[in-house]
Amino acid sequence: MEILSFKKDFGRITREMTIIIAISLIFGISCGKDKTEEGSASSENSKGIGPVASVSLAALDETLANKGKKQFEAKCSACHKFEEKVVGPALAGVTNRRTPEWIMNMILNPVEMTQKDPIAQGLLAEHLTQMTFQNVQESEAREILEYFRKMDSKK
Repeated sequence: MEILSFKKDFGRITREMTIIIAISLIFGISCGKDKTEEGSASSENSKGIGPVASVSLAALDETLANKGKKQFEAKCSACHKFEEKVVGPALAGVTNRRTPEWIMNMILNPVEMTQKDPIAQGLLAEHLTQMTFQNVQESEAREILEYFRKMDSKK
């Protein structure tokens, strides 16, 4: 019985850690500008590669942001903080450096992003952690984006 319990707990922990590690490249931020951004005007306008071609942003949606906070806490917070690097990079200011489309595409399509998107390739080279697809739905990615917008608006 103990072995079955261990296998179940190990499987759950492994799955959660995979989700957390997978998101670690999404929001690659280091002190100052990312190396991938220096001298590149196109990085500010990049939409990345994935299913999200356009995101319409309006005033901050508190309900969406609160849902995003729950998503973040469940899937990202073990590896990410906003003001400091933990396993993954710190997230403060990510919505100022990346387009909404890029952020969502990195959440939804991390493997192809790190294969084809120059910014994501630079983050992989810097952080040495390949994100993997974690079955995040587009609506969940949008909630996480809104939570990031809320956190970045506090500054």
